[in-house]
Amino acid sequence: MAKIAIIGSGLIGRAWAISFARAKHEIRLYDQVAGAAEKAIAFARDMAAPLESEGLLEGQTADQLVARIKPAASLKEALDGVAHVQENTPEDVAVKQKVFAELDAIAAPETVLASSTSAILPSMFTEHLKGRGRCLVMHPINPPYLIPAVEIVPAPWTEPATMEKTRALAVASGQAPIVMKRELDGFVMNRLQGALLEEAFRLVADGYASVEDVDVGIRDGLALRWSFMGPFETIDLNAPSGVRDYVERYQQIYSRLFPSMQRRVDWAGDVLQTVEQERRARLPAADLPKRHLWRDRRLMALTAHKRKAAKEIGS
Repeated sequence: MAKIAIIGSGLIGRAWAISFARAKHEIRLYDQVAGAAEKAIAFARDMAAPLESEGLLEGQTADQLVARIKPAASLKEALDGVAHVQENTPEDVAVKQKVFAELDAIAAPETVLASSTSAILPSMFTEHLKGRGRCLVMHPINPPYLIPAVEIVPAPWTEPATMEKTRALAVASGQAPIVMKRELDGFVMNRLQGALLEEAFRLVADGYASVEDVDVGIRDGLALRWSFMGPFETIDLNAPSGVRDYVERYQQIYSRLFPSMQRRVDWAGDVLQTVEQERRARLPAADLPKRHLWRDRRLMALTAHKRKAAKEIGS
């Protein structure tokens, strides 16, 4: 198994540590903030027990997983002998440029340098690096130890071998890679999610539906199919003769809707008060941490169910 460096141990970094350690990789966790890496390891210990109880540790124990994650005292120590670096510093271009310059200067030439950024194009912080061909984005859907999809995004100069090594690592680590052919603002997931959120805010702002009704439509409607099928497979199965039949039957509905879907609603405008008021009525702010844990336990249960169903029914 590979030796992997996790740089930055916040929300995303600690989640990556769990995901890679579950795949039996050796993890070196570095954070410039004193004590942050140790806190991330404590979080991994807290998460490992319920993961084990749901059968999601690939046959190993919680203690075995946590034992694979070790703090590094310096960036140089973290990068020593690693095959892959997963960077998780703040979403700031200047920060990424500085960190990647340091990574490129210290890491061995064959080491892949990947960023977890969800919004910054890899070309914006790797262009002037000597080893820019081994740099890319590997953006997880958080938390990656429960949601396997991960976007692999090349800069214009990322070498094909780097893309393949990263794809292979993702697969071997239990992730489901989305291998983009070239970089694009928003990548794939944020563009899909953004399209849905834009319509959700419009429906509430224009008074057509409540916040909860929109959530019901996804939670108890579309998401039930989307939890095991993508949109193209969904429409392929939603017409007797497949995707072409679906397009011939229903494209005119969506072409009619499209013009009214081009107007933006300012998410931070008047509609935010409505959204926040309705959400806080259903979930007081003080209960948010407890609900976060509920979400993760539900995701664990769903993941366990999907694995079981894939074995018994097929994927």
